[in-house]
Amino acid sequence: MNFSDQDITQIQAKGISIDQVNSQINRLKNGMTFSRLVAAATINKGIEQFDEAEIQDFIKLYESKQDELSIIKFVPASGAATRMFKFLFLFLKTFNPSKQSIKAYAERQNDNLIISFIKNLKTFPFYNEVITELKAANSDFDSLSDDEKHLKFVEAMLDVNGLNYSFLPKGLLPFHKYKDETITAFQEHLFESTLYASSNGNANLHFTVSEKHHNYFLKVLSEIKEGLEQKTKTRFNLSFSYQKEETETVALTSDDNVYRKEDGTILFRPAGHGALLENLNDLNNDIIFIKNIDNIVVSDKNIKVSNYKKLLAGVLLDVQKEVFAYLNKLDESTLSEADYKLMALFLRYRLNVPIALDFDSFTAEKKTTYLRDKLNRPIRVCGMVKNEGEPGGGPFWVKDENGEVSLQIVEFAQIDFSKKGQQSLVYKATHFNPTDLVCGVKDYKGNKFNLLDFVDPEAAFITMKTQNGTAIKALELPGLWNGSMAYWNSVFVEVPLETFNPVKTVNDLLKPAHQIL
Repeated sequence: MNFSDQDITQIQAKGISIDQVNSQINRLKNGMTFSRLVAAATINKGIEQFDEAEIQDFIKLYESKQDELSIIKFVPASGAATRMFKFLFLFLKTFNPSKQSIKAYAERQNDNLIISFIKNLKTFPFYNEVITELKAANSDFDSLSDDEKHLKFVEAMLDVNGLNYSFLPKGLLPFHKYKDETITAFQEHLFESTLYASSNGNANLHFTVSEKHHNYFLKVLSEIKEGLEQKTKTRFNLSFSYQKEETETVALTSDDNVYRKEDGTILFRPAGHGALLENLNDLNNDIIFIKNIDNIVVSDKNIKVSNYKKLLAGVLLDVQKEVFAYLNKLDESTLSEADYKLMALFLRYRLNVPIALDFDSFTAEKKTTYLRDKLNRPIRVCGMVKNEGEPGGGPFWVKDENGEVSLQIVEFAQIDFSKKGQQSLVYKATHFNPTDLVCGVKDYKGNKFNLLDFVDPEAAFITMKTQNGTAIKALELPGLWNGSMAYWNSVFVEVPLETFNPVKTVNDLLKPAHQIL
C-alpha cells in the first residue's frame, strides 16, 4: 500500500516498519488462519494427572529449590473494569423507577443479574464505600423508595462524578471484604505471592498496566506496602510496564481501506494480550508465574489453592532437570543409539513432542541437530481444569502448516466451527485453560531465550469492532498463551476447579471463593 509522508512519519514514530504495517493489512484482507485440531488433549494423552503423594513430592521439590531461584509473578492487569458492569450500564440507561419496578424491569429485560445484584447488595465488598458516597451526595437519600435507592446506588458506583468504578482497572476495585478492611485484587496478588512466588523473603511481581492507571497503582502500593511487608515478613519488589506502542496494529473498514481518525491519521489499536509477549520477554528470571489479575481468592482459601502453583513449579523443575541433562549430553562428541532413543522417548512421552517418523534413519549428526532443536526451547507447565460448564479455551493437539502436530492451548475464536469435524473435537474436550502457567525462559546454559523467536504469526486473531459508529476489522496478535507460545515445549497438568475463580461480572464477587465465611 502507498503511504503518504505523514503516514510514514506516524508509523516510524511508533517504532513500526512499513513492511509490518503492510503485513498487518494483508492479514486482515486475507482473513485469519484457523487452528487445525487433530484431537482434544485428555488425561494421559497430553494432560498429566498426579495422585496426592506425587503432588506432595513435586511441591517438596519446588520448596527445596525455591531460595536458590530468581522468581517473579507476571500479572496482566491493564484491563478496565467496564465489562464487569455491562448489565448495570444497561440498567442505568433503560430503568425508570417512576414507570416500573425493578422486578418488572428484570422480567422485561430477562435480566436475572440485576435481581441477584440488588438482593445481595450488602454482601459486595464496596457496599459501605458506595453508601457513604451516596449519602454525602444525596441528603434526601433515606426518603427515597427502595427502587430509587438502588438506582442511585448504581449511579454512585459508575458515574464519572461518583466513584467511577468503570474507569478503574479490575485490579484496583474492592474485591474482598475482611473484618476490618476492604481489599483490592492488586493487594491480594501481593499477599498471594508470599505463598508460592517468593524467595529468601523477597517477592518480585510485575504488573502490566495501562499508562493512565499507573499512578493509581503506585498510590495504592504506597498505602499498603509497609504494613503488608511487616505482616508477611516479606519485601515486595514491584515493577510495571505498559503495552508497547510498536505492538499496536492497524484496522480496516468493511471495504478494506485503512481506518483513519477524523484528522486523517491512521488508527492504531492495542493488539490484545498477545502484545504482552514483549513485556514478558523483558523479564530475566529463572521461573515466571503467570496469572490474570481477576483470578484471585480470599486469603483463607488461597493457602490451599497456592499449593497447586507449587505443584506446577515442581513439575517444571523436574522437566527442566532432564531437558538440561540431555542438552549437555548432546554437546558431548559421541552418543550411542541408546542415548538418541532415550531422548526421543523423553520428547514424545514427557514433552508431548511427536518425533519424525524417519528419525531412526537419520545420521548421528542429524539426530543431534534435530534433538537439540526440539529440546532447547522455553518450557511452560500449564494447569488444566475439568470442563464443568465454565467457558474458556482448551488444550488440543494441533497440526501446523508443515504437518507437524503439537500440544497447544486453543481459544474458541481460533476454531472453525463451520466444519463439523472440528466442532465435534471441541465437544470431546474434557478440560479447559484457566490461564495458570509457570514458565522457564532460560536455556541449559543459563541464557534467556528470545521469546519472539517461538511465536506462530499465523495464530493472529481478526475481530469485528466498532469505531465511532463504523464497523472495522481489527487485528490482535497471537494470544500470549496461544500462538505467542506455539513453539514452546508444553506440559499440561490437571488442577482442581477451585484454582479458577475469575471475576467477569461484578456478581462473580458473590461466589464463595470471594467471600470470608
